[in-house]
Amino acid sequence: MNVLFDQKQLYRLVTNLHALTGIAANILDPQGRDINLFEGHPPFCQAINALPAGHRRCVDCDACKVRHYDMPGGFQFYRCHAGICEAVMPLYDKKRPLAYLIFGCYLDDSPLEEQWDRSRALLDWYPGGPEALRPAFFQFRQYNPSQLKAYAELLEALADYIQLKGMISTAERTDLQKLELYLNDHYMEKLSLASISAQLHIGRTKLCRLAKELSGGHSLTYLIAQRRIEAAKTLLLQSDASISAVADAVGISDYNYFSRVFRASTGMTPRAFRESGRQSGQSFDQNG
Repeated sequence: MNVLFDQKQLYRLVTNLHALTGIAANILDPQGRDINLFEGHPPFCQAINALPAGHRRCVDCDACKVRHYDMPGGFQFYRCHAGICEAVMPLYDKKRPLAYLIFGCYLDDSPLEEQWDRSRALLDWYPGGPEALRPAFFQFRQYNPSQLKAYAELLEALADYIQLKGMISTAERTDLQKLELYLNDHYMEKLSLASISAQLHIGRTKLCRLAKELSGGHSLTYLIAQRRIEAAKTLLLQSDASISAVADAVGISDYNYFSRVFRASTGMTPRAFRESGRQSGQSFDQNG
């Protein structure tokens, strides 16, 4: 099963959650492999993953917890190969696990020394011995059962949102979504019918048809331009970058061409759009 992940939207969700709660959330594919969304692991986990042997243990642990998920639903709580608390929950496509939502890198509210003793017994393989990891271990945050229950319920609601927004989907039924997600991730690059066709393994004729379906009857060129203009609107209102810098950031190197396309789409020049939006105190919503 070929699973598509909207990396940009998923990354935004997990990083915002970590900023608000201090708990790391992440997404695993159906085989339990990390899709590389999250990089803010605590020092203890960074030290282990920095070693090939440690990284392999983490990878095998992720795969194992996916294989042994046996709950009727919701999060299953466990300790990882190094004794650190984690939880996992599948995201289903009908009855098949499409991906797994996990959170972890924390300790429960039992005595820290007891938890360290448990981890120390699992770390004899670590170069220099387990004591080398002791200072990093005591930097983990502790959470009580009520806090973990609240966080788990929040993530279960978030899982519904992820599926509702199509952030994770199967390729076999979403060629249209493949195109949309590709443009969302690559609109700032130099794009052409040939390059997109090659990257998505979709024939050019079909790609043109998909573009018309996605854009309401317009061409792929129009679709790319509109995606760039939507991104430019956000940058104009939410940053102080120059107009030419905004144009470059969305993949249009010609300032004059950018201004013409922007005005054709919005009825305003980029500068007038920025001034109007800021004077009225409006924030631009890409979905609005």
